[in-house]
This record gives sequence, structure tokens and C-alpha cells, in this order.
Amino acid sequence: MADAPRARRLAKRISQIVASTLEHEVKDPRLAMVTITDTRVTPDLREATVFYTVYGDDTERAGSAAALASARGVLRTAVGRQTGVRFTPSLEFVPDAIPEGAKRLDEVLEGVRRADAEVATLAVGAAYAGEADPYRKPREDEDDDGELDDVPVGDERDGAERSSTMGAVDPDHSARSTG
Repeated sequence: MADAPRARRLAKRISQIVASTLEHEVKDPRLAMVTITDTRVTPDLREATVFYTVYGDDTERAGSAAALASARGVLRTAVGRQTGVRFTPSLEFVPDAIPEGAKRLDEVLEGVRRADAEVATLAVGAAYAGEADPYRKPREDEDDDGELDDVPVGDERDGAERSSTMGAVDPDHSARSTG
């Protein structure tokens, strides 16, 4: 078993080798629009999955898949020569689904943009269903002297009663001894 960093380095190197070999050594015109996007190697370094994309329609994709299948031996030989590993991994070519996923994501985003524009046009003449500011604010009472109290809403006691009930010291209790 190889460690994961070694497998990642080998996968990156295989991507480079396969792309370079397709560009310079394999003379199949069906491979002109093939792009190698990613490679994954199993932990035992015996199998490599090479992901690719093809610019074109379905017939060009099918032709490129057939050309990659026929060039598999040449590509594996190039990988074996240039990597120097004891066992050259077998290559499997898989069409990458990234372009289709990106196209689907673009369609979804366009639908969301249209829905946002529709909501924005509906909101132009809209009014609030209730009050403009539905949040309650604390009541501010004024004393006789014109100053605002900081008494919480619903607390009707005056300041002296509040201070005695909030832990004020009673002189009778503090002077007694407990013994």
C-alpha cells in the first residue's frame, strides 16, 4: 500500500504524461479536442482512472472515447517509461461530468435570477400588511420633574421599594449575632 500523498503525486504525473502523449505522439484526429481534467490512482497504485472532456457533440464524444480505448496501450507504455514505478498502472478513461454539471448549474441560476426579478417587480408597489414597524418598544414614562424613568414596563413600584427588595441591607439583621 502506498501513502495518499504518493498516490496523488503519481496521479498528477499520469495526467501530465497522458495529456502530453495525446498532444505529441498519438496522431488520431478524433483526439484533437480531448482535455484531461483529473486522474485518480488506487491506493495500491495498480489502477488509474483518467477523467477527460471533449469539446463537441455526442458523435465527437463517442469517437474520442473509441480513440482513447485504441490508444490505451501506447498511453500506458508512455506512463510506464516516464514514471519509473515498479508496476505500471492500468488506465481507464472516463468522461468527466463537470461540463454537464456546470451547464445544469447555469440553468438553475438563470431560473433563480428570473424569479428574483419577478419578486422585485411585484415588490415595487407593495405595502406592509400590518404596521410599518411591528416590533414593540418599551414604554417611557415621565415623572413630575420631566425626566424619563428607567422602570421596566409593568413595574409600578417606586425606586425606594425596589432598592429594599433588591438586596438592601436591613440594619436589624446585620447587628444581631448568630451565637
